[in-house]
Amino acid sequence: MADRVKKTDDEWKKILTPEEYRILRHKGTEKPFTGDLLVNKNKGVYVCAGCGNELFPSDTKFDSGSGWPSFYAPIADKNLERKTDRGLFMERTEVLCEKCGGHLGHVFDDGPKTTGFRYCINSAALHFREVDQKKKRKR
Repeated sequence: MADRVKKTDDEWKKILTPEEYRILRHKGTEKPFTGDLLVNKNKGVYVCAGCGNELFPSDTKFDSGSGWPSFYAPIADKNLERKTDRGLFMERTEVLCEKCGGHLGHVFDDGPKTTGFRYCINSAALHFREVDQKKKRKR
């Protein structure tokens, strides 16, 4: 990606909350069922909390029961990076923001029939941009 965001550790600390920094920059995770966006049902777009890269449309969000916001498809595959994660004595697929390299969560192949994927993403790794319903209706 040509417009990759690169910042020093101190620069990230200045623009992220401590929880965002821990998760995005140090591959942390939030406790299940605690994230602000877990029960969000508004229409809009979920973006990377680090750089604003558009990641998931709200209409692909579903309740997986896992305790983290779950999505069955990203806005575009090119907006995400996937890496093998062999931590915690298991092998998983880590999901990162392609634009800034921030850790978002993991993707599993036990999602809904639509795609078969469950992107299990930390709320603190995301910001939500609500769609203006009034603008949408004026078309």
